[in-house]
Amino acid sequence: MNSKVFVIGAIAVLTAILGGILVMGPTMIVAPQDNTSDVPNVPQIKPLTVELEEITVESVSERNASIKIAFKISNPNPRAVIVQTMDYQLYESNYNDSEQITGGEIGSRPEGMVEFGSDYYVLLGNNSIILKEKIALKGSENTPELWTILKSGEPSWRVTGDVFYNLSSMTSGQENEIHFEFP
Repeated sequence: MNSKVFVIGAIAVLTAILGGILVMGPTMIVAPQDNTSDVPNVPQIKPLTVELEEITVESVSERNASIKIAFKISNPNPRAVIVQTMDYQLYESNYNDSEQITGGEIGSRPEGMVEFGSDYYVLLGNNSIILKEKIALKGSENTPELWTILKSGEPSWRVTGDVFYNLSSMTSGQENEIHFEFP
């Protein structure tokens, strides 16, 4: 017999098996805040938790300041999740509680069907990850009060933001969002 027939048959069987796994894969949804479920027999996942791990002023000069910020994201579920991005905004409460000093984004969202080299984080079940970033502030003559507070070494921070994540399988679950605020 022709060996091409066996190879084509094996490829067809593997394709059918993988297609079945993708289509029939498990479905999980994030539990709503009011603990009611519209979909019976579908396992629900717990939302991620976000903690402000560290925020310190590393150095302050006449024109520049360096701030280090770190967040701890914990996954209380047995399954892995993909943390795509974390957007945050930083305020100094003594200077102006409503005016954002700086902000940033850690990670990236996929923009196409297949994204190579994406900057996202796989968070395994019942584990946590620490996301860090160093912020460089440029000073000006317009904000001498802020610079005085930063040099004093005792700023009062307020941090807000959102974490965007989904389950580790592209076919199970939807994109989820957690909002956080640390006074």
